[in-house]
Amino acid sequence: QLQFVESGGGLVQPGGSLRLSCANSEFTLNRYDIGWFRQAPGKEREGVACTTTNGVDTYAARSVEGRFTISRDSIKNTVFLQMRNLEPEDTAVYYCAAYKVCPDLWIVPPPPDFSSWGQGTQVTVSL
Repeated sequence: QLQFVESGGGLVQPGGSLRLSCANSEFTLNRYDIGWFRQAPGKEREGVACTTTNGVDTYAARSVEGRFTISRDSIKNTVFLQMRNLEPEDTAVYYCAAYKVCPDLWIVPPPPDFSSWGQGTQVTVSL
């Protein structure tokens, strides 16, 4: 199974921006649908955004639409999540995962087809 390294999280004020990275050194990520997910304390994991193989299509949860953008860099073999206009409600641990097909983002994500849930990266939005 793929093991991802998620990075780029941190503490940011409301209205600020962060860019998260999801990298894997062994497998070509363009072969997989890759999604970003998050889990806040006391809540279930939820879908944030997903990109299909080679970045042909992208999807975003309604709560982040217009603020978050998912993209791929094939040369760096990395999937990014650009987050803008962050809100306190965005505070969570963010994870990436690989699927055959992007899962529906409005339900609790199923176990990934090709990866396991890693350590994630913490995003905290606060004054």
